[in-house]
Amino acid sequence: MKRLIYTLSLAFLCVWGADAQKQSGHNAAISRNLEILNDIYKQLDIFYVDTLDADTVIGWGIRSLLSHVDPFTNYYPQEDEELRQMTTGKYAGIGSGIRYHKKEERAVITEPFENSPSHHAGLKAGDLIMRIDGKDVKGWGTNKVTGLLRGEPGTTFELVIRRGGEEKTLHITRQTIQTPDIPYYGIINNGIGYICLTGFTDGDYKEVRRVLTELKQQGADKLILDLRGNPGGSVNEAVDIVNLFVPKGRKVVSTKGKMKYTNRDYLTAYEPVDTLMPLVVLIDGISASASEIVAGSLQDMDRAVVMGIRSYGKGLVQMVRDVPYDGHLKITTGRYYIPSGRCIQAYDYRHLNADGSAGTIPDSLTNVFHTVGGREVRDGGGIKPDVEVKPDSLPTLIYDLVSSDEFLDWGTDYCSKHEQIAPAGEIKLTDEEYNQFVQYITESGFKYNRRSEEVLKVLRDVAKREGYLEQAEQEFEALQAKFSPNLSTDLLRFRKEIETYIADELAHRYYFERGGIKQQLSDDPCIERAKALFSNADEMNKILGK
Repeated sequence: MKRLIYTLSLAFLCVWGADAQKQSGHNAAISRNLEILNDIYKQLDIFYVDTLDADTVIGWGIRSLLSHVDPFTNYYPQEDEELRQMTTGKYAGIGSGIRYHKKEERAVITEPFENSPSHHAGLKAGDLIMRIDGKDVKGWGTNKVTGLLRGEPGTTFELVIRRGGEEKTLHITRQTIQTPDIPYYGIINNGIGYICLTGFTDGDYKEVRRVLTELKQQGADKLILDLRGNPGGSVNEAVDIVNLFVPKGRKVVSTKGKMKYTNRDYLTAYEPVDTLMPLVVLIDGISASASEIVAGSLQDMDRAVVMGIRSYGKGLVQMVRDVPYDGHLKITTGRYYIPSGRCIQAYDYRHLNADGSAGTIPDSLTNVFHTVGGREVRDGGGIKPDVEVKPDSLPTLIYDLVSSDEFLDWGTDYCSKHEQIAPAGEIKLTDEEYNQFVQYITESGFKYNRRSEEVLKVLRDVAKREGYLEQAEQEFEALQAKFSPNLSTDLLRFRKEIETYIADELAHRYYFERGGIKQQLSDDPCIERAKALFSNADEMNKILGK
């Protein structure tokens, strides 16, 4: 026994000594490198040919340091508008989307938000921003223009816009803008309720609860919770929203980090609204963080069918800490684990690829976990949907068209000639209107880049280097003729796909964001698949392992 005690004690001392030596070396490395960094900046300040601005140069260093940690750890000096909006969903300004109009070299209004100062002032999509408080903003990027449009609530400024060739002067008073995280909800048909949730900020649980209760009162006995495009937010709000559908006392998520105080289990704390209503949760590649907690935990509990495409895969947790001089550091402090025990983090930021990108874990190396009912689910790589519904592949013409000035200008021209249009969800162009659209775009000077031509050029260059071009010249010429773009032909060929984006553009202009969402639902593969699933209880139960 004495020998055993001696042996164990010796082993403990060796391990403790090794740990202590490792920690001592770690601390020494920190001190050494901070001393080097401090001396380098001092020498730059003394000997560099030009005077350096400390805030700028050290700011570069801080941003560079954090960029090599992970994309979610960020420094915000003093009171930062971005951080405030991220945590509360609020900012002070006029409430409008803007983008840069390349031809005009000016920012242009894309969508005044409903009931915002820009809406009440009469701004419209397509209005070019000429001057702000007398400053000509030609050539200014959208970030710089946004900086002037935002400010303290209650302050008034002068905005000069150009519409239809005429300048108009407006005086707008900035207000606190609360971007709604539920831009649209309603009954789709046959008792199917729909809620679009675009974020997780303070108060969202209460709002989702209110909306869910209202939908049930209107006859909803099934629900689609749409988390597509939702990048996440508050973990507490996510847990409480899950609580709407599962009993009190259920563990939704656990967080684990280096510091003990970051380790926590999040349990449902309230009585639910409905634990039996059939539920479908929609996700896509942008659904991340809190969205993945909601979708993943409901999947792990076999409470909902998750539908769409694989989610982003953000299994990391951040907290905001104060730093000197009123700054803030949003820092990753741990990983989160949903009820099955899995962490769905997709990217390994500590072991980067040769090109600097973060590596991912292949599906073959992920680990198997199990839902409450015994279904297999895996960690790493985000939330894999129970029912995959892939979006249709789109011709490159549409990407170039929708992002072009010409498409924006056509919408402005159309709205100037049509005081009213069909209700959201029913917007369509007549043959005559679509032909007018084709003519407008064709005559506007719109250029688009067909990727097939780019690939053919690369192939021609490779054939030339390898000595095959001369004997294959005729084939290349034939392919070149087939790949030569014909804008009018392509606009007619892809009419169905293009009309979807036209209807969305018009719905936003006439009915704001809620109208745009309602219009999109009229031709949404996920919505159609969810409807079919709700009508087949046996299929839904089979998916959920019941």
